[in-house]
Amino acid sequence: QVQLAESGGGLVQAGGSLRLSCAAMGRELALYVLAWYRQGPGKERELVATITSGGSSTYADSVKDRFTISRDNSQSTVYLQMNSLKPEDTGVYYCNAYHVSRYGPDSWGQGTQVTVSS
Repeated sequence: QVQLAESGGGLVQAGGSLRLSCAAMGRELALYVLAWYRQGPGKERELVATITSGGSSTYADSVKDRFTISRDNSQSTVYLQMNSLKPEDTGVYYCNAYHVSRYGPDSWGQGTQVTVSS
């Protein structure tokens, strides 16, 4: 399994930017897809973005063209650059890792709070 630790959350005004980081520790990280999820107040957890070790990425429609996921394989770190933030982006952001074969349980970080004020 993979251990994950997020950092970089905080309070920002609407229209501002934040960069989240997630340090991943474990064996064969290249075989894991890394992802960001978020959970807003009173909402279910939702997928924000994913990235493979080869750099292929996907995004939720709500964040396309505003958020960018990237991955530094040498440092075993995944980033989420968030621009043009909106109040509806507020929530706890979680780092996630799962094996490309989908074998075994997902790994989760402890989460980091992002608050966007209007």
